[in-house]
Amino acid sequence: MINRFKSALLNAVTGNPGEDRVVNGTHNGASSSGSGTKSSSGDSSVSTRSVRYEYSRPHFLNLLSQDEIQVSADHGVRPIIVPRDLSTLPWSVGYAETINSGKSKRNEDQARLHSGVLEFQVSFNASEASNEVLSVQSYKIPYKYFALFDGHAGPGAAVAAATQLHNILHDKLMSIAHHLTESGPFCETTTTAKSKGRGTLWYPNTDVTADDLIVGALESAFFEMDALIDYENKHFDGVDGGCTAVVCLFLLNKVYIANAGDSRAILCRRNSEALALSNDFTPETERTRIRKLAAQNPELLGGEFTSNEYLRRPVKRDIGSKILYRAAHMTGWTYKTAEQEDLKFPVVFGQGKRSRVLATIGVTRGFGDHELSAHSTSARIKPFLSSQPEVKVINIEEMIINEDDVVVMGTDGLWDVTPNDTVASIVFSTVDQFPAGDPIRFKYRYASAAQDLVMHARGKFTEKRNWRMNDGSAATIDDISVFVIPLWAYKMEIKENNPIRISGPEMRSKQLPDNALTHLPNNVSNGETGTVASLPNGLDHEMNPVEPLSDKQNNNATNQDLSIQHEQGVVLVEDGPNH
Repeated sequence: MINRFKSALLNAVTGNPGEDRVVNGTHNGASSSGSGTKSSSGDSSVSTRSVRYEYSRPHFLNLLSQDEIQVSADHGVRPIIVPRDLSTLPWSVGYAETINSGKSKRNEDQARLHSGVLEFQVSFNASEASNEVLSVQSYKIPYKYFALFDGHAGPGAAVAAATQLHNILHDKLMSIAHHLTESGPFCETTTTAKSKGRGTLWYPNTDVTADDLIVGALESAFFEMDALIDYENKHFDGVDGGCTAVVCLFLLNKVYIANAGDSRAILCRRNSEALALSNDFTPETERTRIRKLAAQNPELLGGEFTSNEYLRRPVKRDIGSKILYRAAHMTGWTYKTAEQEDLKFPVVFGQGKRSRVLATIGVTRGFGDHELSAHSTSARIKPFLSSQPEVKVINIEEMIINEDDVVVMGTDGLWDVTPNDTVASIVFSTVDQFPAGDPIRFKYRYASAAQDLVMHARGKFTEKRNWRMNDGSAATIDDISVFVIPLWAYKMEIKENNPIRISGPEMRSKQLPDNALTHLPNNVSNGETGTVASLPNGLDHEMNPVEPLSDKQNNNATNQDLSIQHEQGVVLVEDGPNH
């Protein structure tokens, strides 16, 4: 009896019976997320699964050894880590991070900085009916990519996203790059549809702008990243858990902000309120979507949860009495007679940061969590989560940019204890100490701003053995990661270098496929989008969701520079010097 009790206790601590533990970086048997391998007879078989991604900190921090990474993970000191060589970051961008106070062994935040070039060619044919190429025009469109990933239930998903998402996005951008040199909008006209012998009913004359294409590239890249994590979690170790994601893409005089989760990006400008460039996606903010999904698919609730919401959660003695409630299709409240069904736990419960989906998870968008189930139930959580980002656009050309204008990106460790306007105030207070007249010190202004933001949110360790901010309020105990990105530097780069670099044309005669591009546009434009009156000049409207361009897995993407052959030409991905 005692031996059986010991065995049950050991299994409860270390995993399921027969499940082996990780030894020397490999894992035998089922993964920690429950995805093991089985023989053809259905019996579990022992197999060795390699670790897909080695845990590390962001490459631009230049932490060159495991000892340095270990020092950065001191939960008692919580050191603030900044890049040791600012020349590895473009535009003197600021970055700082610190680990949590002990809620997880490792810092589960990840960051990525990437510089890329869309390089391709456009051919000129003698005529639309001819395959004879008269000349070829070469294009280079540079871009910058900044991303933060806030992991949960381990760093695996965040490490995977930091390693792969920029590669997937580059591939998506290459598929539309030839359109980015054209004036747009791009659409299949009714004339073209009729010439193909089809009616116009199925070919609406819909304008598609360059913004629509770039937003679609971001959305489909997020979708594919989530699918890749699902695949790799089933075949490798260390790709479990989940993460949120926020990305800032600087491309063609614009900034595209894609967010899935509760990390955030804001625009800080002098003498102006901080402007949120993203919305937080939590059970609280997505309560309606999740409850409607639960009502339409009750089988997802495992018989343990309800899509109804109650003013006060009913208890057994309320059965037969009138209670206030609202169903998923309601925004107001009404009465009903309480039944046994009403005693089930609400699919979304709690308020604010304490709200949870299926009483388990506090974020509703991001990557991973494919095998996560509600506590002690069979109800899977992934159907209620989404990898679709919300994408917003800043048009730099239409804005008056000052030297102090910055975009601040941060994980929720910053925003949980620091309002947007306080973040802006800290940034400007810091940069004022680095005047433009002192070029040696000036380049450190954004690095110092990022460091001060992390220091503010982390606070200090007190004699009462807790972390407190300067005003005595509770500091965050979470991981914190922050980018401070100057828009002025991007504006100057645009001014000095045309965002679309052209070389050629190179004269040649060569047979190309019938679908080869046959002309070069006479002018170049970034496309136009409508604006919302409530937003400041230069901040374009939130883009409507676009269906993913591709669901294929990008399993061959790596951290190294890529050379990928496309129909349009050769892709060259240029990453940072420490890539």
